[in-house]
Amino acid sequence: MKFSQSLLVFITLALVIPFGNAYDPSPLQDFCVAVNNVNNGVFVNGKFCKDPKQAKAEDFFFSGLNKAGNTDNDVKSNVTTVNVDQIPGLNTMGISLVRIDYAPYGQNPPHTHPRATEILVLIEGTLYVGFVSSNQDNNRLFAKVLHPGDVFVFPIGQIHFQVNIGKTPAVAFAGLSSQNAGVITIANTVFGSNPPINPDVLAQAFQLDVNVVKDLEAKFKN
Repeated sequence: MKFSQSLLVFITLALVIPFGNAYDPSPLQDFCVAVNNVNNGVFVNGKFCKDPKQAKAEDFFFSGLNKAGNTDNDVKSNVTTVNVDQIPGLNTMGISLVRIDYAPYGQNPPHTHPRATEILVLIEGTLYVGFVSSNQDNNRLFAKVLHPGDVFVFPIGQIHFQVNIGKTPAVAFAGLSSQNAGVITIANTVFGSNPPINPDVLAQAFQLDVNVVKDLEAKFKN
């Protein structure tokens, strides 16, 4: 191999290797059960970990996803979250789960998960689901009508939604690629911030009358 070719390979590796190490490192133990007591704990990935020898089966267990959530609310849906706060053994595992219940014509309104891709499987009912790509991709809508057994993926960070378009309740389960995916519900965040965003700013941004914005902020006020 010529010197120039060798130099090119070396430079390429030098550029690629740091990016290859940008993700979470491989675990150095079997598990890292999260604890709230900092005594004798080790701080890993946002949580303190208990002594692995003290871990027990309950640290990796949750019961209750067979029960429907209460959909008696404005959006007629309920998300039951099972993340590191419910199962401390999920700490450092990079995964979590939710159950979503929808009343007839209920919805999981437009929102985004800043730290996770979501994969959803429909168990009961009929859902209209979709996500919108970024400005750089011309905000394209990717949407499908789902029936029981269908699966849909919402890429990390993309605004997405689910709507029950049937006359009966719907149930879905979703996996997320984070122990704590986070959620930003668009309407609540924009119109329900604390303190409120200046109505004139939102009126210009959304091309709305300022009184409409004030009405929306009143509805979504925390």
